[in-house]
Amino acid sequence: MKIYEIPYRLKSAPNLREHWGAKHRRVKSERAAIRLIVRRHELPITVKLVRIAPRGLDDDNLQGAFKGMRDEIAAIHGLPDNDERISFEYAQERGKPKEYAVRIEIT
Repeated sequence: MKIYEIPYRLKSAPNLREHWGAKHRRVKSERAAIRLIVRRHELPITVKLVRIAPRGLDDDNLQGAFKGMRDEIAAIHGLPDNDERISFEYAQERGKPKEYAVRIEIT
């Protein structure tokens, strides 16, 4: 198992009402954060994406918040994000006030 953790404030993308340019910059930032730390692994893999924040999100917003990062992990492996060789799991943990992070566990 390989574990990566980055300090990153992951926002609930489905609930954001943002201009297309702001959305582009946000997704680009999310993907760049992943590209810096995650490397290619031997397939098949299971990727568990964990959001750490003071307040939680509901299930559909949690999955939507990770969309850019999910796409980048699949792109690093040269695959679309719906390929059967990569399975994604989502979780969240309560952090301290003003503590935001993303943990990626790859097995």
